Amino acid sequence: MAGSAIDKPPVRRGRANGGRGPLASARRSLRVLFRLGLTLGVALLMLNALEAQAARRAAASYKVDIEAAPRSLRKLLEAHLDIARFAKRPDISEDQFEFLITATPQQVRDLASTQGYFSPVVRTDVRVVDGKKQITVNVDPGPQTHITSVSLSFRGPVLTEDPAQENAARFAFSLHEGDAFSQGDWDDAKNASLKALQARRYLGAKIYHSEARVDPRTHEATLAVTYDSGPTFTMGALDVSGTQRYPKGIVDNVNPIHAGDIYDVQRVTELQRQLQNTPYYASVAIDVDSDPAKPVDTPVHVKVSEYPYNSIRGGVGYSTDNGPLIQGSYSYLDTFGKAWPFTVEGRLDSTQQYGQVQLAMPPGARGWTNSVLASYTTTDVSDTRIYSIRGGVQRARTSQFIDTSYSILYYQDRLDQNAFAPTTSRALVPSWSWTRRNTDDPLFPRSGNLIHVEAGFAVKGVLTDQTFVRGYARGQQYLPIGKEDLMLFRAELGGVFTSGPSSGVPASLLFRAGGSNSVRGYSYQSIGNNVDGSVLPTKYLVTASAEYQHWFSHDWGAAAFFDVGTATDTWGEKVFYPGAGVGARWRSPVGPVNVDIAYGIRNHSWRPYLTLGIAF
Repeated sequence: MAGSAIDKPPVRRGRANGGRGPLASARRSLRVLFRLGLTLGVALLMLNALEAQAARRAAASYKVDIEAAPRSLRKLLEAHLDIARFAKRPDISEDQFEFLITATPQQVRDLASTQGYFSPVVRTDVRVVDGKKQITVNVDPGPQTHITSVSLSFRGPVLTEDPAQENAARFAFSLHEGDAFSQGDWDDAKNASLKALQARRYLGAKIYHSEARVDPRTHEATLAVTYDSGPTFTMGALDVSGTQRYPKGIVDNVNPIHAGDIYDVQRVTELQRQLQNTPYYASVAIDVDSDPAKPVDTPVHVKVSEYPYNSIRGGVGYSTDNGPLIQGSYSYLDTFGKAWPFTVEGRLDSTQQYGQVQLAMPPGARGWTNSVLASYTTTDVSDTRIYSIRGGVQRARTSQFIDTSYSILYYQDRLDQNAFAPTTSRALVPSWSWTRRNTDDPLFPRSGNLIHVEAGFAVKGVLTDQTFVRGYARGQQYLPIGKEDLMLFRAELGGVFTSGPSSGVPASLLFRAGGSNSVRGYSYQSIGNNVDGSVLPTKYLVTASAEYQHWFSHDWGAAAFFDVGTATDTWGEKVFYPGAGVGARWRSPVGPVNVDIAYGIRNHSWRPYLTLGIAF
């Protein structure tokens, strides 16, 4: 029998079986060790570089302390001295540091001169404490330069045409003999005076010549400015752009400017305010040509940005009187295709729920707007619940300083209380209201006053249960005291005059007192006719308040106040409720914020208050 055999090929160690021989293992171990060593070396190099950089940062960092008086000078040096501005830079080399130290005295002299200090003595001390450089810059500013004379002169038609405008420019110049001199105040005074001259008639006025002579030896400054009024400007027709959705006639109807009128910045501002008070325009920009070569009938350029037809708005907030609140509105601005605004709005808080529907016409001649409206309000305060339906027509006009409205409104109110069954009262009330704003600043006033007046009546039998006459007035007066303080006085008077009881008059037309914008120290609308725990609204109201405010800075201040008031059905049986307290004031970006704590003297109770804005 024949047979055969197959011999296995020889195996080369170290290559067969996947290279699992001793030699392959050794090579792999070497490669791993090499990689680990390389990685470790790179890490050590990076660590050394970071340590070196940190060491350089530590060596380059330093602290600066500036000793100077007054505080305004110290703040100026801290903000603008290079040695202070670069203190936090990690890349300052030794050469750069030495340059900053060398340049500091001259920089101090240049900066101090802008505040009227022309001979400061500067000492710079550099020390190393715990490995860190500490620099002290000590500045003795020396005497401040004061103004010994101010000369304002004018050239051009203002000398004969409008002396009152010349006087206004003189009054606006804020520097006087004896005042400290500074470059900033000098620039502000010139610009304010020029702006006052340009505000009426002389839109193209300019500074013809100005000079401030400073004697650093006597520390005296003499100031001289010459203004050139240029010709009288008159305003021409409006050049309106940006109107696409709504008729251009809306702009013409609210326009208080007539072609040929003498230029007046207040009229231009009033036009802008009138346009922004309409619901149609998101923004309004007005520009008047100021070319002295073309002063007659100069064009008034008005550029508007329109709101869309539909808009939804909402907001949330909080006040100590009403607690948390949520409000919203929907508007459609082109009802019937004729730019008639239709608005639905509502508000909900812990004391009141309110909803209103209104349909208005576009502004007519002189900006008067006609509308129809209906609303429903529920109020639950001091164990008294008022359910009020209101509807009617209104004619209103809003201007820059004065708001006026006439209305005929029907009221139907139901009042629930603890002692008696609910009562319902009706009235058809023709009424008039008027508001005037006359303050130096609409958001943060320091001087001037605010006045609001209402008057109305109803006749029994004409959709009315009881004849009455109603009046209400509220006012605030601001009196500045120096540059930082002010006094605020507030008062309100209200009366419903009728031969019958107050229950015959709709409750929403009667009065109660108490709260953050009334008599502080007492809860919201807690002063009235108390019947078994229910505080009912009354026929008569009087409140008064005096508040002193001291401002530590432009934005922060403190206040102390005293309030007193009453609400009563029978004046002979009145009881006054006094309250006193203190508070903080903040000029926030969105308006004034007041935080108060008040003590109700009659109730012997403390109450906190938080309010935003001017309640008027």
